[in-house]
This record gives sequence, C-alpha cells and structure tokens, in this order.
Amino acid sequence: MRDPDNKEIHIVVGMGTSGIAAGAKETLDAFLRIIEEKGLTNVAVRQVGGFGLDYAEPTVEVIMPGMPRVIYGKVTPDVARRIVEDHILGGKLVENHVYDRPAADIVSKEE
Repeated sequence: MRDPDNKEIHIVVGMGTSGIAAGAKETLDAFLRIIEEKGLTNVAVRQVGGFGLDYAEPTVEVIMPGMPRVIYGKVTPDVARRIVEDHILGGKLVENHVYDRPAADIVSKEE
C-alpha cells in the first residue's frame, strides 16, 4: 500500500453504503480517537468503499509489518479498541472477528 505519510501500520475502514448503515462511521471515529489517545504516530487510518463482505459490516483491514493482512468484520467501537490493543500493540489477532486472511501455508512462506 502506497503511503504518502510514511506510516508503518494501516487501518482501512470500509465506508460503503452497507458499512455506513452498519455503523462504520462510529468505528472510524473510534479508531481515530484510540490512535490519538495512545499516541500512535506510526498508524494511518484510511477509508475505502468496501471489501465485498456486506454480511460482516463494519469491516476493517489491518496491514502491518510482521503480521498477515487481515480483514476484521462486525467491528464496533469496542472491537476497534481490541484491534488496536491486541493486534497492533500486542501482535495477536482478534480471532473471533477475523473474516479474511491469507491461508496458513501462504503466511508461513512469507515469514
């Protein structure tokens, strides 16, 4: 992902019609608030139209070094906090909200 701000970590929030109807704006605002609260200057929060997972909205992709790209679903503001604390700061996936990620054999080849 090209980043004009030179951020290492990217949080991409799906802001399509179904995402907004499901609460994506509140999720986006929560990420922005939590990132600022924790002083995380290496994290960029972006918006896209959507990921094609309407049944799992709001959806969020997290891209960071040393971890597979992951799409989380049903991301409420509380789940956003868990993603920041567990995934971004702790290096652990928030398993019960993972909706898409590379297969284990692909991940192991990349490491």
